[in-house]
Amino acid sequence: MLKNLPLFIGLRYTRSKRREGFVSFISGFSLLAMALGVMALIVVLSVMNGFDREIKSRLLKVVPHVTATAAEGFSSAQITELEQRLVGNQSLVQSVTPMVQSFVMLSYQSQQAGVMMQGLDQQWPIARLLEHNMLAGHIEQLQPGEFGIVLGSQVARRLGAFVGDRLQLTMPMVSITPAGVFPRMKTMTLIGIFQVGAQVDSSVSFVHQQDARRLLQLGDRYPGLQIQLYDAYQADSWRQNHQPQLPQANWRSWTDAMGTLFQAMAMEKLVVGLLLSVIIAVAAFNIIASLVLMVSDKRRDIAVIRTLGASSQLVMQVFMVQGMAVASVGIVVGTILGCLLGFFIGDIVGFIEAFSGLYLFDPSVYLISALPSEVRLADVAMVVGSASLMSFLATLYPAWRAGQVLPAEALRYDQ
Repeated sequence: MLKNLPLFIGLRYTRSKRREGFVSFISGFSLLAMALGVMALIVVLSVMNGFDREIKSRLLKVVPHVTATAAEGFSSAQITELEQRLVGNQSLVQSVTPMVQSFVMLSYQSQQAGVMMQGLDQQWPIARLLEHNMLAGHIEQLQPGEFGIVLGSQVARRLGAFVGDRLQLTMPMVSITPAGVFPRMKTMTLIGIFQVGAQVDSSVSFVHQQDARRLLQLGDRYPGLQIQLYDAYQADSWRQNHQPQLPQANWRSWTDAMGTLFQAMAMEKLVVGLLLSVIIAVAAFNIIASLVLMVSDKRRDIAVIRTLGASSQLVMQVFMVQGMAVASVGIVVGTILGCLLGFFIGDIVGFIEAFSGLYLFDPSVYLISALPSEVRLADVAMVVGSASLMSFLATLYPAWRAGQVLPAEALRYDQ
């Protein structure tokens, strides 16, 4: 019975009517602030997870999961042999295609933009994926010998170019003529604009792979190959397991090429989470204030139970139970509301947009038309754990103050 005494008294204090209404107000305010902080943190982290998922899913449709480059290049026969070996025996591999790419400078009127030029063939899987993300033009118009080019939406916007315009392409190579040394240049026709909603829109352009090899003077060889996996998140482990098959090649995964982008997104999520944790910290300070006032209000009760033989540690446990009870209710309410709002925030925003006529994501401007969200158990557990820890620490000082109350002095000045 003595073990459950702090729990019994602490919960009794939580449910009892107090003489000082301001104490009840502070306790209720701390409960509300804790629920609001936990709910806001779960919802914001869920929305950021949704954006992270959308960017990765769209980006990985266009970016090769694994690439292998070699100084001597690969012949078509070598790539075909490797494709038969990998796709036939490994369930993770979706396709193996040649890779032709180089950094180039595009010019239109007075605007310039540096992009990665990649070779493309309509028979390759990436062409079929790119077809579903075209804003203007058609990928079928990318024919060999016509020197057409497909740009990302941000590159086209930066250049001020549209379908049908003729662009000047400058390669990182020179031509030696009797008149001197000149950079290699070629006039290209813009036949399409794509948008996948990621970094690719501002850094990649596509030309037919035969035109790319002709521009780069590669002959019948390819400088590398790209491998698409069914599960892009297995790229690093797959690369480590299969790298010995081509030891002369330089292997890279999409995490190497896009690691900076996703590290920045992870850092942004961390910073936003820390900023929103201030709400939980405010709720914890409210718990301190309410418990300090409660200790002052219950000095006579503390003196009585101390006179009856209660130890200072037992008194501390009573007020720690009371503070954690208020915090726990707020955490539970905030977690339930946060998870529900995180699951259905896209539908809620859609309903508000339909009712008000104001759209958060205009389909004509943004690639997405709804607010993405993904509730992750790890994030919920992290929020609940941090809120519980902060609440527990907030109860220590008021509980210690309660344990230091001397029975004689408390009863001497009690009216």
